[in-house]
Amino acid sequence: MAMTESAAEASTIAICVDGTSRRLTVDPRRTLLDLLRDHLDLYSVKKGCDHGQCGACTVLVRGRRVLACLVLAVTCDGADVTTAAGLASEGELHPLQEAFLDCDAYQCGYCTPGQICSAAGLLTEFRDGSPSHVTSPVAATPQWTEAEVAERMSGNLCRCGAYAGIVAAIHRAGEDG
Repeated sequence: MAMTESAAEASTIAICVDGTSRRLTVDPRRTLLDLLRDHLDLYSVKKGCDHGQCGACTVLVRGRRVLACLVLAVTCDGADVTTAAGLASEGELHPLQEAFLDCDAYQCGYCTPGQICSAAGLLTEFRDGSPSHVTSPVAATPQWTEAEVAERMSGNLCRCGAYAGIVAAIHRAGEDG
């Protein structure tokens, strides 16, 4: 028997999105992506494939990148969620946003918010010394190589093929920060 909307037991969660605390009642089956777009009107978070394959919906939850289409909103109770729009501070662009503009790291722009959030997570991983699949040896400090950046960004697709600009922007932001 399929569960109907009325049969689902709603949950109340506390969530801080882009610096704004909210208390929301959500269906336990609702994804973080749908909560952000449909309930909070945050359209910088894009719905691409809705299957976790393209990375367009990437946001930061507790400072780590996640695919919002695969995360249930109820699992974010008490979490800080940052979208690409929330990276900017007091009217000033985040260094990644500036680098994306300076390096022409976008074409149509649809994947750009997810790319930027993923890149912000990548910068945190580098700062923390977290290895990736291509870090060799695994105990070594990650280096700013094209292979390292490409591996860490491999979950974010760009149908326009702006990868050269994206990698250049990440290098610029990473070396400046």
